[in-house]
Amino acid sequence: MSDERLTYLRQKSSSLPRTPGVYIMKDRSGKVIYVGKSRSLKDRVSQYFHLSSDANLKTVRMVSQVNDFDVIFCDTEIEALALENVKIKQFTPKYNILLKDSKSYPYIKVTMNERYPRISMTRKRLNDGAKYFGPYSGTSVIYGVMGTLERTLGIPTCKRVFPRDIGKERPCIYKQLGRCVSPCDNSITEENYYKVMQCATDILRGNVKKASDDLKAQMIAFAENEQFEDAARCRDGINALKRLGDSQKVVGSPDDDYDIIASFSNDLSTCISVFYIRSGIISDSDNFIYGANEIASDNGYEYMSPFMAELYSKREYIPKEILLAFDFDRSELELTEEYLETLAKRSVEIKIPQKGNHKKLCDMVLRNAQEQAKQYKSRMEHDTKVLSKLSEMLSLDCLPERIEAYDISNIGNEQITAGMIVIENGKFKKSDYRLFKIKEQSGADDYSAMSEAIRRRLSHLSDNTGSYSETPDLILLDGGMTHVGVIKKVLDEMNIKIPVFGMVKDEHHKTRTIVTENEEISIAKEQSVFVFVYKIQEEVHRFTISAMDKSKRKTLKTSSLEKIEGIGEAKAKKLLAHFKTLSSLKSASVEEITAVKGISRSDAEKVFEYLSKK
Repeated sequence: MSDERLTYLRQKSSSLPRTPGVYIMKDRSGKVIYVGKSRSLKDRVSQYFHLSSDANLKTVRMVSQVNDFDVIFCDTEIEALALENVKIKQFTPKYNILLKDSKSYPYIKVTMNERYPRISMTRKRLNDGAKYFGPYSGTSVIYGVMGTLERTLGIPTCKRVFPRDIGKERPCIYKQLGRCVSPCDNSITEENYYKVMQCATDILRGNVKKASDDLKAQMIAFAENEQFEDAARCRDGINALKRLGDSQKVVGSPDDDYDIIASFSNDLSTCISVFYIRSGIISDSDNFIYGANEIASDNGYEYMSPFMAELYSKREYIPKEILLAFDFDRSELELTEEYLETLAKRSVEIKIPQKGNHKKLCDMVLRNAQEQAKQYKSRMEHDTKVLSKLSEMLSLDCLPERIEAYDISNIGNEQITAGMIVIENGKFKKSDYRLFKIKEQSGADDYSAMSEAIRRRLSHLSDNTGSYSETPDLILLDGGMTHVGVIKKVLDEMNIKIPVFGMVKDEHHKTRTIVTENEEISIAKEQSVFVFVYKIQEEVHRFTISAMDKSKRKTLKTSSLEKIEGIGEAKAKKLLAHFKTLSSLKSASVEEITAVKGISRSDAEKVFEYLSKK
């Protein structure tokens, strides 16, 4: 940053009022790189342009890129916190601490708005009247929870639709095993089935005690009415819930319901650990790890307010109590409490325990954060060594922190597809993977297809937000010298300077070497680099081929329906979009097919007749 620009920024910040608000830092291209909030805009923004020598490295780096800033005035500090959260989601700035993309968070969905509710895993939370629980830290946790509920309460796991399919088929083996309440043959009434699903939602909320009490009440009622099979099912559910509690780590009484948050930093990373305690049991946990240059903070744990605001804005449930394993500024703590209360629509208390069982639990979560940060540091040191060696072998000007790899797949001259994968700091970043359906097809020409994909991708470098705005430090192509030469010409035409290399396979279809447009660079003797490049080449090939297979399968399904008289491509897509699979469509009645928008009864009868014959 020039002295002239620094003087301008200091003067502009000193003229700000001492009122609450949000400040938005921008670089020379106008791209938003950081969003923050403060109770006093003048004091906080001015600090950035008068940094001390021991300032946070990321803050120094961020400030060096600031060309200008905007401010939005607010009436209160809580308004500023809420607005900061909105702006961070809107711009996804490079220097803000961000949670994982919300699409990567799995939820448990229970359709309590239906006569016969069902339970499933989903990544999209819709406003459809169903109840959503989570988000959870991963799908393994989700399926573990769902499996426990299904075994404990006898929830159906089949794809039958109730009440539509009641009495149509014989019950499956799960009824004989006592694993299903079997609504398919009316073994359970609609009312009692609904009570079973209410127990499931109580368990998902963490209220295992209430679910167990409800099952006891149902068991007594069934026994009094001499419904002994139903009473036995309730008894088995109660015992299963007890075993579930015995198998989990109990850290408090059945009434304990709170979250614990700890944060630990070393020279390479910061880890924020969150443990979710429900009914005195550790029900789930999350670890959010950030590199040393990913958190801009010169004011202790100031990043925790926006972190908690975003964390709990995505969660179905906010407990009444949150425990912190670190010192937190009192005014920030009260502000965060107030904001979370607006989300939860009830009181929320944030505490910093100093003694007792809660302090021991906070120490346990802090140790977890320390261990996670230690493991991350070890991985980063290994990955950095590999990237450094790769950079040295390819004579790159900088460490390739962001690598993009491309591959082409086609079926004959049709459906030519280019796949792009991203490797960031040595790790595959699947959220940035992209697929390009080649538009300007000229036969099975991999060179023109690769050129089109690269041109379309790099045309978005000027975007202000999103992964496309990130400039790769290195481009790797699944191809040889000719591929490299063709893509280098594309980059020259676009006046973009990015190193490009090809990944060549041997006669056994295994990675052999890296090439420029006129020479080979052997990587066989450097085992760590060889394995790294091999994984990249396999991953980009896997991603591109799997996407092609999915596209082809979808086309085949659509084309098979187009054989029916009166059913064209548009109607075929509507039918598949509604029923999801051909098997579901095949089991549908004429009335159900007619219910699809744009499908007449005549069309439905033809579809039904055609699939019945099939």
